[in-house]
Amino acid sequence: MYVPEHFREIRLPVLQAFIDRHPFATLVALTPEGLTANHIPLEGKLVSGGYGWLRGHIARANPLWRELTTDAAVLAIFSGAEHYVSPSWYPSKHEHGKAVPTWNYAAVHISGSIRFVEDASWLHDFVSSLTDIHEQERTNRWHVSDAPSDYIRGMLRAIIGFEITISSIVGKFKGSQNRSAADRAGVTTALLAEGSTPEVTAELVPDSENEAPGQEQARPPVL
Repeated sequence: MYVPEHFREIRLPVLQAFIDRHPFATLVALTPEGLTANHIPLEGKLVSGGYGWLRGHIARANPLWRELTTDAAVLAIFSGAEHYVSPSWYPSKHEHGKAVPTWNYAAVHISGSIRFVEDASWLHDFVSSLTDIHEQERTNRWHVSDAPSDYIRGMLRAIIGFEITISSIVGKFKGSQNRSAADRAGVTTALLAEGSTPEVTAELVPDSENEAPGQEQARPPVL
């Protein structure tokens, strides 16, 4: 992924929060049949140095687990908020006209090596954990134990788990960091006016005080 330095995000807590907030990833791998992409909710833990793990599962009918060797290289893409940015949102456009459209977005790419897991206990613990994560904000939470145990055993036989050992993490938060404070404020105002929520808007145009070390407000224009 091409990442100009002023869009690069390296802070581990920020990256962890991002993948927790956007867990539905695209898992890309190169198989004997060519490139393949699967869309899968993942659970992940990032640790210092750009390492850690991701865990997920696929249907046993999915050929991916037969096509990849142990420790095959894979790429997980986590996509966040994205939105077209009009030049008319920049106050500077009305001063000198030197502005063009662009697109703000946030994404994290995580590379690593994959191993597949068929152990029933591992799968049960994993799907229980994944379910609890996504049910935690609900009033009437569903738990794996709510279903009959023989039914769950049958469902577990229909899936294959996997764990990815992380080798690299690249975060790109393209949020108008190359524009002036006034232009950034203009983008924020326009996004909110078009119905973007404050949470989504904050991801599309991060506060300057929350930028990564070394980032600055005024930079040369980058599309």
